[in-house]
Amino acid sequence: MQMIELISNPNAWVALLTLTFLEIILGIDNIVFLSIVSGKLPEHEQPKARRIGLLLAMAFRVVLLFGITWVLSLQEVLFHIDWGFFNAGVTGQSLIIFGGGLFLLYKSVSEIHHKMEGEEESSPKPKAGNTLTATVIQIALLNLVFSFDSILTAVGLISMKSPAEGGFGYEGAILIMILSIIISIAIMMAFAGPVSKFVNNHPTIQILGLSFLILIGVMLLAEGSHLAHFKFGNDMEVGTIPKGYLYFSIFFSLFVEFLNIRMRKNSKPVQLHDSKELDEDFDTK
Repeated sequence: MQMIELISNPNAWVALLTLTFLEIILGIDNIVFLSIVSGKLPEHEQPKARRIGLLLAMAFRVVLLFGITWVLSLQEVLFHIDWGFFNAGVTGQSLIIFGGGLFLLYKSVSEIHHKMEGEEESSPKPKAGNTLTATVIQIALLNLVFSFDSILTAVGLISMKSPAEGGFGYEGAILIMILSIIISIAIMMAFAGPVSKFVNNHPTIQILGLSFLILIGVMLLAEGSHLAHFKFGNDMEVGTIPKGYLYFSIFFSLFVEFLNIRMRKNSKPVQLHDSKELDEDFDTK
């Protein structure tokens, strides 16, 4: 009965489309991380690693949705810190988000260092840290952090109030969120292969992607600090970095890099119209 009500409710369709789009946007960093980490595996294992990583992302999100009460309980303060100049009320959620930010920073910086200064592998056999199992473990750890961030965003967007109060009800809201997760993961699985191939074939895109992951790691550190109520002195409290600014800078940088790639493909150097006219005038003289 509730399913029929949701299908006939246009607000439910709008919420589903909005949440699906948001899940895809929030999953961009996941795809970038998948592409870079799986790119160190043998070519025949890379699609398997990407599938496992995205399926883990879907599984984590669905499981966390069914345990939404436990997820929300992580917002409760576990312990307080009072050192005079520094105060904090650390929560379980802040520990997970902060730890994920540290892991992402470490992984991104180490990958950039390896690509810029590391030696290429002469042996076709991968290192112990580049096996499929090790790659899946890294993907699972980061997916756990991204899943918390995604679920909390979804819960804040979809109202769990009763239909009489203008919401979708608890079961209806959970159903909408699960459908949005499944649809978004299916779309990301369809595009993960071409995106990974493009990223791995362009070293500049790899460095740009790793730089994005550093930004996202810093954003997670700021968000974890904010959730833990980090406060320096009496008035200086750590705030969050708006995701809109971050993703705008990512898309703008990608757009500029795509233009650079397009220019490099041209055999002739690109000239501005003014410079071209000056050259013609010079030739006539």
